[in-house]
Amino acid sequence: MCQNHGVAYIKPGVVEVQSIEYPKLAIGDRKCHHGVILQIVSTNICGSDQHMVRGRTTAPAGLVLGHEITGLVIEAGRDVEFIKEGDLVSVPFNIACGRCRNCKVGQTGICLNVNPARPGAAYGYVDMGGWVGGQAEYVMVPYADFNLLKFPDKDQAMAKIRDLTLLSDIFPTGYHGAVTAGVGPGSIVYVAGAGPVGLACAASCHLLGAAVVIVGDMIPERLAQAKSFGCETIDLRKDTPLADQIAEIIGVPEVDSAVDCVGFEAHGHGSDAGKEQPATVLNAAMTVTRAGGAIGIPGLYVTGDPGASTEAAKEGNLSIRIGLGWAKSHSFYTGQCPVMKYHRQLMNAILYDKIQIAKAVNVEVISLDKAPQGYQDFDKGAAKKFVIDPHGLIPN
Repeated sequence: MCQNHGVAYIKPGVVEVQSIEYPKLAIGDRKCHHGVILQIVSTNICGSDQHMVRGRTTAPAGLVLGHEITGLVIEAGRDVEFIKEGDLVSVPFNIACGRCRNCKVGQTGICLNVNPARPGAAYGYVDMGGWVGGQAEYVMVPYADFNLLKFPDKDQAMAKIRDLTLLSDIFPTGYHGAVTAGVGPGSIVYVAGAGPVGLACAASCHLLGAAVVIVGDMIPERLAQAKSFGCETIDLRKDTPLADQIAEIIGVPEVDSAVDCVGFEAHGHGSDAGKEQPATVLNAAMTVTRAGGAIGIPGLYVTGDPGASTEAAKEGNLSIRIGLGWAKSHSFYTGQCPVMKYHRQLMNAILYDKIQIAKAVNVEVISLDKAPQGYQDFDKGAAKKFVIDPHGLIPN
């Protein structure tokens, strides 16, 4: 039996690489004939993981982390028909059965059959069904024929693996934020947050034909990364109101679309930049988005936040100025990205050189044993997307 190691959440601020059980084709005591076992080629650290590691969720100690997975099929269950051993595949972070009413209409982020607690499931994430995470050497993936995206040419895929590894979550999520905000040719867009999802969203806005993409953040290195591929930037530590800073760039204080790539750990702007104000981004987005515009919200919001600064926020109740959004006839789109809606098209955009998404988000490949340091560096605001290579398979 092969050994397996994975990144486990221990307590707030602490993760460790531990020896974990080698995966079985089973769900509890039941055989999983529709699943496969993957040797993981790449698995990424996500900003969503950081919420757990910071102690901002109810994640239990010992949870094996990781929902951004690319791997090589080394064992397939009896009922897997179309995915074969040896295939190199991208794993959507959404676990979906392909059978329920939501899956059948493409809403794979809220599958009804893979999480007994609520709609939707993911690998290695709190309240998302108890599935073992993929920041490991090996992992089991259920409903393989439905969930997995096979790369058509393994050698071609490995040559672009730094880009293709982002198909499991960050690239589709950023793209989803842009699409749901109505971004298209000639759009002027404000993207809140220059972390990996914000950078992926900004790159997606360019791919969709936006005329101006404005990215706001408080970390100079992240703003510099956004500027490196053609974005305008706004330093949210400045006291100048966001609308006025937008006007300095485009001449008017409003945009066609806004995308919240920050989520519930948002801080205030200007003199309040050091204070957590979880509704800041949503309220700012309503302020600067034109009447009739749309706001995409791929940034994570939770129903339970034990580290919140107020009792209301601990239950996900935020002081959102919904009257402003109503008066301006804004459209809002929330929730997990349904990765399968986009990943094949985005794969082709990568393979045919229409986008260099790894360059945009500044991918850095690290070994599995370096994952704890990667978490620390990410938490300090590093302008990087850390990709874990457990087996040393990614070419230099």
